[in-house]
Amino acid sequence: MKILGTICARGGSKGVRNKNIRDLNGKPLIYYTIDVMKKWGKADRIICSTDSPEIARMADEYGAETPFMRPPELATDTAPKIPVIQHALRFCEKEYDEIYDVVMDLDPTSPIRTTHDIDAVLDEFVRSKAKVLYSVTEAKKNPYFNMVELDAGGNAHLSKASAGEVFRRQDAPKVYSMNGSIYCYDRNYLIDAKSLHCDRERVYVMDEVSSVEIDREIDFKFIEFLLSSGSFKFE
Repeated sequence: MKILGTICARGGSKGVRNKNIRDLNGKPLIYYTIDVMKKWGKADRIICSTDSPEIARMADEYGAETPFMRPPELATDTAPKIPVIQHALRFCEKEYDEIYDVVMDLDPTSPIRTTHDIDAVLDEFVRSKAKVLYSVTEAKKNPYFNMVELDAGGNAHLSKASAGEVFRRQDAPKVYSMNGSIYCYDRNYLIDAKSLHCDRERVYVMDEVSSVEIDREIDFKFIEFLLSSGSFKFE
């Protein structure tokens, strides 16, 4: 099985300024994702897709390849991620004359993951014959119990109706939040995909701590505490 590892790291960031290269416990944030991919050891190549020369320099320094700069049209605030990964896949297959079976994409803004997590994702991906498999965590709110939508008249209604009224969150159907940490794609599906979602889509459940995404300053501080206190190990 030939695996392409991808790490997509855009230079601009609105929530936490320059977060991909910001120092986190003595290393830039992107280091942790490159390092765990290297320690995992099953990716034939680790490619960083970025529009930032500084991110590219750091990615090279820590062991990823940056054989191209991301095109401007794929580096905007509104650019979806699927075309970014497709661009990296097509570039590598043409440049290196290689055809991959699987693309394993790790997001640098969700750095709390282990080599075991990546292994478990790949194992389930192969076992289930999925086209796409991504990591999730159990959602804190549940549309069957404590999430509402407003109708045209301004009245609130539960987002999803169940067969009977749900009085406790524990009795509602389980729902999950995508945590942005790990995405695994079948190459033949990904190459022309218009969406992440498809008819053979699976998930890998991670715990709440491992699912923290750095969108706000407080997220950065929390992960900084975990790493500096020695509370988390990447292997």
